Amino acid sequence: MSAVKQGYVRPLDFKHGRIDMNFGAGGRASAQLIDELFVAAFDNEWLRQGNDSAVFTLAAHERMVMSTDGHVVSPLFFPGGDIGSLSVHGTINDVAMSGARPLYLAASFILEEGFALSELKRIVGSMAAAARSGGVPVIAGDTKVVERGKGDGMFITTTGVGALANGIDISGANARPDDVVLLSGTIGEHGVAVLSQRESLEFETVIESDTAALHTLVAAMLTASNGVHVLRDPTRGGLATTLNEIAQQSGVGILLDEAAIPVLPQVNAVCELLGLDPLYVANEGKLVAVCDPVHADAVLAAMRAHPLGARAARIGVVTEDAYRFVQMNTRFGGRRVVDWLSGEQLPRIC
Repeated sequence: MSAVKQGYVRPLDFKHGRIDMNFGAGGRASAQLIDELFVAAFDNEWLRQGNDSAVFTLAAHERMVMSTDGHVVSPLFFPGGDIGSLSVHGTINDVAMSGARPLYLAASFILEEGFALSELKRIVGSMAAAARSGGVPVIAGDTKVVERGKGDGMFITTTGVGALANGIDISGANARPDDVVLLSGTIGEHGVAVLSQRESLEFETVIESDTAALHTLVAAMLTASNGVHVLRDPTRGGLATTLNEIAQQSGVGILLDEAAIPVLPQVNAVCELLGLDPLYVANEGKLVAVCDPVHADAVLAAMRAHPLGARAARIGVVTEDAYRFVQMNTRFGGRRVVDWLSGEQLPRIC
């Protein structure tokens, strides 16, 4: 983000103003939007330099991790969060799932002509609060404007970089037979929260998104044990799709215990009403860990001692399986295959 102040201009009207094409033209209006909104919200030493890139250093004996993610959630606001906080949490989590320490974020905004400045300010404020809460500042970014009707309000792309200590090797390819599968908490809240807002569904209990930054939970787990082999956050496609990805990467099978998988009663009820399976509903504040059986109890205890892992559970084991199937022992004593998600169950949820 860079901005050049050129004389006096009237302050932006964040109450009634709207995005127009001038804000994306790279001139005075663009500079004003950057200064009065983005720099003001994300304020830090790197942004204040006003350059088109940020220079930072890594500690010795660390490797770099980098991840980028586009966010197109609809609606932009939903119970428990919005596209701004979601974009920060999602990218922090992607970096953290490698075992890395997230350091910095960059953000790119695609804004639609006519988008309300009040809503943009609200979203940027939410994004800034999430970044500050997580201790991962936004140090670079970009803004573009597209014509009315071509941007659906706004899209955000965030890129995160982190530092990974030498000796940590966490990958979807590292699951081994007899490893234990752990889940940090209840599943399905995010997808149900977004869907209920989108479709104006009303339930007796408000279901809020679980969107959260998980890097401090990961740090606690890795401090407790060096036996964590795989970390993943089950976002699009839910828990079922994430476990199938791990099984495929590692060349193993996974056997789940349905009774052990925590699901809020209200989420279960909504899924039954709408014909959805919670196993395939997106999450934005949960993680799956596959760890050595010798270390499983220590990792689980560390998860439960953290606010974001209070309802963590042991949900399954890794098995030898040349077919790489994910299967589940059901509550009724049977066993079924938990296959890959076919198609898009809930589009535009992240």
